Amino acid sequence: MSTPNYSSILMDRWKVIVSFGLLGLVFAFLISVVQPLRYSSTVRLLVLQSVGTSVDAYTASRSEERIAENLSTIMYTTTFFDEVLNAGFSIDESSFPEQDYQRRREWNKTIDATVARGSGLMTITAYHRDVDQAEQIARAVSFVLTEKASEFTSGSNVEVKLIDSPLNSRWPVKPNIPANAFSGFVLGGLLGMAYVVTQYNRIRRRHQLSVDNL
Repeated sequence: MSTPNYSSILMDRWKVIVSFGLLGLVFAFLISVVQPLRYSSTVRLLVLQSVGTSVDAYTASRSEERIAENLSTIMYTTTFFDEVLNAGFSIDESSFPEQDYQRRREWNKTIDATVARGSGLMTITAYHRDVDQAEQIARAVSFVLTEKASEFTSGSNVEVKLIDSPLNSRWPVKPNIPANAFSGFVLGGLLGMAYVVTQYNRIRRRHQLSVDNL
C-alpha cells in the first residue's frame, strides 16, 4: 500500500477545512460576546533593594527580579486582596461575590502582574466593567505594594516605587474578540484537517479490505 500524499489530500478538501475554521470562528465569537466587557488600568512599579557595595550589579538586579516575582504571586492571595479593599480607595466590593472561593476566582480575573526579565520592573493591570473602578483597583494595589512591601517579602531593605501612574484604556480590552475569533478559526481549521485525514484513512482502509476480499 503506497503512502498517501496528505498535502494533496488537504488541498483537495480545503473547503471542508475552511468550513471547520469558520465554525470555530463563530463559536469563539459567540463565547466572547456573551462575556462582560472589561476595561483596563495599568500601573508600573519598580522594586528596589539596598545592598552592600560587595554585591555586583547583576546579582542585585536578579535579587530585585525575584522579589518582584514573589510580590506578583502574592498579589493573587486573599490576604493581599483584603489589604487592597481596606486601603481606603473607592472600590465597589459588590463587584466581588460573597463566597470566598468565588471572590478569589474573581480577584484572579481582575488583576494581572508581569515582571520584566532581569529587573524589578512590575507591570500591573486591573480589569473591570467600569473603567473608574479599574483605576481605583490599580491605585489601591500600587498603594499596598509601595506602603507594605516589607510585609510581603522576606528580603531586607526592599522599596517599591510607583514610576507610572494608572493608564486607562479607552475601549474594553477583555475579552479580546479579534484574537479569540482568530484562535477559533485556527483551532477549527486544525480540527477540519484532522477530520479530512481521518475520513480519508477510513475510506482507504475500507477500500483495501474490499480489494483483499476479492
